[in-house]
Amino acid sequence: MDVRNYLFGKTTRTLVYKSLDANMMKQRAIANNIANVNTEGYLRKEVSFEDRLQGILDKKIDADTPNSRHIEMGKAAAIKAMKPLAYEANDKTLPGEINNVDIDLEMSKLAENQIQYQFGVRFSGFDGYLAAISGQAR
Repeated sequence: MDVRNYLFGKTTRTLVYKSLDANMMKQRAIANNIANVNTEGYLRKEVSFEDRLQGILDKKIDADTPNSRHIEMGKAAAIKAMKPLAYEANDKTLPGEINNVDIDLEMSKLAENQIQYQFGVRFSGFDGYLAAISGQAR
């Protein structure tokens, strides 16, 4: 297998784009949480993506579709169909005393999410850098 295709192939690109979508959804959820830190009874929003992705990647069965006219199967199809899921975290602790939003935790999640998003954007354009270095047209 070609290392370039393994690192920057169709499934990897799909995964990077899906993670960028999840990062955008997380950004909105975190921004809502921060904006409602003083709203009584507000339930913080969370986005589920990484754990669901790990479940797909842990599956033992995989299928390859060498012909583009074949129906996609296996991990590639599951990744393509997967979407981030937003939900309200209904934990019983009230770190903010009036709701379940902890501003320090939200700010650290915001920083982490920004780093992940910046990495995803840079990684998605990395194939272009390789093409430019090797003198190939994309």
